Amino acid sequence: MKNAKSLYIAWAVMYILCTALGFIPNPEGVLYGVLVCAAVCFYLPAGVLLYEAIRAGSRRDIVRVRNLSLLSLGLTMAAIIANFLSFYASDAGGKLLYWLLIVVSTPMICGQSWLLGMFGWACLLMVSLKHSRKAKKRG
Repeated sequence: MKNAKSLYIAWAVMYILCTALGFIPNPEGVLYGVLVCAAVCFYLPAGVLLYEAIRAGSRRDIVRVRNLSLLSLGLTMAAIIANFLSFYASDAGGKLLYWLLIVVSTPMICGQSWLLGMFGWACLLMVSLKHSRKAKKRG
């Protein structure tokens, strides 16, 4: 795949942008729409990368997307549980855990929708799982 490097760079840029936008408290109006659009756009480079990897038969890139999806979903679940359990923690401890959640699950927090963020990662995971299994069967 010729443009895989540029797609990884675009994905990293979207990650940094969405992470920075995730620290904006209580967005309203147009800013809220910008954050939701950024969260949706976060998945575009990954989706194109996965599509190109499947088309080119690049098992390495398919497995990389699968592993990133698994890592993000697992760390997000752990961070959400930690945030819920931090109910009785100090204010600083709660903020630290929330900042960790922003970094771990950037599109979920940036887009202001848990469903949107988790659904995007789950779609990437399921498609990559399906095609990494097919690649194993072929050899």
